[in-house]
Amino acid sequence: MTKILITAAGSYGDVAPYTGVGARLRDAGHEVALATHDAYAPLVRAAGLEFRRLPADPRAHRPGPAGPTAPTRNAAPAGRRDLMRRAAAFVKELGGGMADAVQSGTGTELLLLSTTTAPLGRHLAEAMDVPALELPLVPGAPTGEFAPVVGGTRSLGHWGNRAVGRLSLRVVDRLYRDAGRELRTRLGLPPATPGTVRRRAEAAGRPVLHGFSEVLVPRPKDWPGALTVVGNWWPWRAPDAQLPSAVRDFLTAGPPPVYVGFGSMAGGEGERLGALAVRALRRAKVRGILQSGWAGLATSPTDDVLTVGEVPHALLFPHMAAVVHHCGAGTAAAGLRAGVPTVPVPVAADQPFWAARLAARGVATAPIPFADLSADRGVDRLAHALGLATGAPDRRNHAAAAARRLAAEDGAGAVVTAVDRLAR
Repeated sequence: MTKILITAAGSYGDVAPYTGVGARLRDAGHEVALATHDAYAPLVRAAGLEFRRLPADPRAHRPGPAGPTAPTRNAAPAGRRDLMRRAAAFVKELGGGMADAVQSGTGTELLLLSTTTAPLGRHLAEAMDVPALELPLVPGAPTGEFAPVVGGTRSLGHWGNRAVGRLSLRVVDRLYRDAGRELRTRLGLPPATPGTVRRRAEAAGRPVLHGFSEVLVPRPKDWPGALTVVGNWWPWRAPDAQLPSAVRDFLTAGPPPVYVGFGSMAGGEGERLGALAVRALRRAKVRGILQSGWAGLATSPTDDVLTVGEVPHALLFPHMAAVVHHCGAGTAAAGLRAGVPTVPVPVAADQPFWAARLAARGVATAPIPFADLSADRGVDRLAHALGLATGAPDRRNHAAAAARRLAAEDGAGAVVTAVDRLAR
């Protein structure tokens, strides 16, 4: 048995996959704690894991249409420097919280680190003299095969992609610089920049397991051997979980509906987006289920549109004719797993990357940038995409084939194997 601490920070999609990983590790006989924000404590505990608190409100720092930190509604868009300043403040608070999370337990023997927490967790692993296994949900290492996931979807050619990829790593190093300096001082470590610590880890050939599927992103051929792609990690859910009765009744009352949701995106725009979605659904002559999410998406109850709160995508998506969403990594994978076509509406960060990947795979319509969802133009574009997604069988056939491939993968099992190897 190994005492494991998983650290994950951000929105639901940044955290929930690690509950599935943690549950598999617990079932394999390990003692597992997951450090994350208070909002996810019930999910962590329901999965049978110890909860440890990380500070900071992810809603206050989550990417929105304006960039890494969404301004309040009707506020002027924040400049790039201001966005970086806010993100750095979040990271600094997170660093102290991660140290507290380690110290609140006893005898941590292995750290499992998400994309957000890895640059800080490397310092903790050094101070504790324990191994750390990085488990990112998106590809972050430079490659010539595609541009960095947060830099747009246009390839700059092999050398251009790699150059911009290395630049992206330096931007992340700069973001974590002050937090890393404070954390190393607290831990009694000699000074070292985030870039230096990162390069040490790279030179040591420490394994990095990526939690997405090669169905969407084949492992780049120019990656170092320590970097692997193991398949998706799915959020834990109770074996006896069922859809709410209101959802079951709605599903049986008519043909399969279309799901519309934006997850942690578009805060404060729920009323506008809900009205736009309903108009588009009706123009496309399909029923719909709106998931409120952080945007507060909602509409008045009707026979053809239902609004729901938190419902596991694994239970809901297989009943849909198509899914409309922001294309976060987890939601994109959930739609693919369900074998249903997607209408991508990417907002920011890595979402355009996943939207383009789904479209290239033949399981999605052409992406509709979130900024284009305005007034009648947005209704027309969304309704047209809904018609394409639900009317042509090719996308559903491609999605069904992709779903069969995903079903054969065992991403969490690969983590268990890697942990057992490290423990030995």
